[in-house]
Amino acid sequence: MSTPDFNLLLTLDVLLTEQNVARAAKRLQLSPSAMSRALARLRETTGDPLLVRAGRGLVPTPRALQLREQLGPLVQAAEAVLRPLQRLDLGMLERAFTLRCSDGFVENFGAALVDRVAAEAPGVRLRFVQKIGKDSTGLRDGSVDLETGVVSSVMGPEIRTQALFRDRWIGVVRKGHALIGTRPSAETFARARHVAVSRHAGTAAAADANPINDALAALGLQRQVVVTTSGYVAALALVRGTDLIACVPERHTANLRAGLHAMELPFITPPLSVSLFWHPRFQADAAHVWLRGVVMGCCGGGG
Repeated sequence: MSTPDFNLLLTLDVLLTEQNVARAAKRLQLSPSAMSRALARLRETTGDPLLVRAGRGLVPTPRALQLREQLGPLVQAAEAVLRPLQRLDLGMLERAFTLRCSDGFVENFGAALVDRVAAEAPGVRLRFVQKIGKDSTGLRDGSVDLETGVVSSVMGPEIRTQALFRDRWIGVVRKGHALIGTRPSAETFARARHVAVSRHAGTAAAADANPINDALAALGLQRQVVVTTSGYVAALALVRGTDLIACVPERHTANLRAGLHAMELPFITPPLSVSLFWHPRFQADAAHVWLRGVVMGCCGGGG
């Protein structure tokens, strides 16, 4: 079976609307002879004369009247598919977006993001899901719209990225901690009791792959990790009630650290660059482009 010529749908729609070959040809910018040939093809394809003579004009057959009822929605749907992207009406937008990010990101930027979305697009709903690993499965299968974090080699090469903000590592202790008011050496800092953060806190090597550990190892030192948690919320909660030290990203944990004491680390650590990730299927989606801009604005635009 040969593939049908879908251009004939538009031709038939115009012919049945005008019921005149010359007028239909003018609307489609064709010559009358070309339109006559198109009508002949339509008659052959449908097995029906479609338009027949009635005096000086043409009238539709019963089959043509039946087709005319079906053609309108078909042609409108096809035009909508091929129409260039129109300006997004945020006031009318109704859509749910899923964002995969850490608790710290929600704690620091979630409220501003929710408020701005509500003000600009009240019909939009947000769903925050916990960031467990660094793979891009959720972005690929469409269950996640946006993700935040540090660029990783395990992410798919097709994933789009945009920098959100830069951060740095700091040490955090409770008020009244013995290290407050001192300038500890790297050795003294490493000997103190630490709480480490790892998404894989249940594994034996949970605290091994860490910029803090790497920086100390370069100095021939190793910190004394006595507790490991899977997130900054839990780590800082432990810091509040103990003499433990937590090393955390400064900006990412700003609200979480309320009431705690932050200190400069006595050794150099590489800076952090927190980015926004999405799948290329949403690259040109108007609503997705808008939401990415909102997230960027709430996080300070990559500074």
